[in-house]
Amino acid sequence: EVHLAQSGGGSVQAGGSLRLSCAYADTPVCMAWFRQEPGRAREKIASIYTHNVLTWYHYSVEGRFTISFNNAKDTQYLQMNTLKPEDTAMYYCAGAGSCYDNPDLYPAWGQGTQVTVSS
Repeated sequence: EVHLAQSGGGSVQAGGSLRLSCAYADTPVCMAWFRQEPGRAREKIASIYTHNVLTWYHYSVEGRFTISFNNAKDTQYLQMNTLKPEDTAMYYCAGAGSCYDNPDLYPAWGQGTQVTVSS
């Protein structure tokens, strides 16, 4: 497993914003963000193909979250706006050769960062 350097996150009140960052040594074909709540499976919430900037969002975050990347810095971002208490989870960045839904197919992972949204 390849380890990515993840940063950002923290605690915020509902309606607030946070930005997560994830640095890569080598830019993968697909960059993605997953989140996981205690006792639940890790689920993909956003992804982007770096060759054509094609993005995908889970319906629960579409319109509020934005995935992007900076090639010069080998870093991807997840801008999270209008946060809700139900967004509270551990967030992970991941990289792979395609934007799979199955997290088991991602060989590269960030260490995870907690996002807590209070009402």
